[in-house]
Amino acid sequence: MTNEIRLAGDDDFFGWLPLFESYCTFYETELDDAKALIVWNWLRDEHNPLQAALAVDEEGTPVGLAHFRQVPSTLTATNGLFLDDLYVAESQRGTGTGRALIEFVHARAAELGHGGVSWITAADNEPAQRLYDTLATRTSWVTYEMDA
Repeated sequence: MTNEIRLAGDDDFFGWLPLFESYCTFYETELDDAKALIVWNWLRDEHNPLQAALAVDEEGTPVGLAHFRQVPSTLTATNGLFLDDLYVAESQRGTGTGRALIEFVHARAAELGHGGVSWITAADNEPAQRLYDTLATRTSWVTYEMDA
C-alpha cells in the first residue's frame, strides 16, 4: 500500500483538518476554529509562502501532512524550504508515509531550483528523529524563542 503524495487543494479542508488537529494535540496546543481557518487560509493564499502536501490513501482520505515554506539562506545565497509541520496518522506510522512526505518536499525544493530542506523537532520526539537521522544531517544549531 503506497499513499499518493500531492499538494493540498481547495477541496481538502475537511481531510486536512483532523490531521492538523491531531498534530496540534501531539504538541499540546489547542486548535480552535479561528486558528484552523487562519492556517488553512495561509495554505490556500498564493501570496503566502506556506504550502501543504498531503499523503492520501487509496480511498482518497488524507493520512499525513507536511507544511512547508520557502526561506532565503544568506550564507548560501539560495532559497531553501523549511518544513514547519509533519504529521502522519497513527494508523499509517511505519509505512513510509513520513519519509515520502519529506522526500516530496525535498523534490519540490529541487524543482523550484532552491537549496535544501531544513526542519526542527522536539528533543523528546525520538521516533521521528530515528526517521530524520536516515534522511538528513542532524545539526549542532540551538533554537531560541521569544514570547510575543
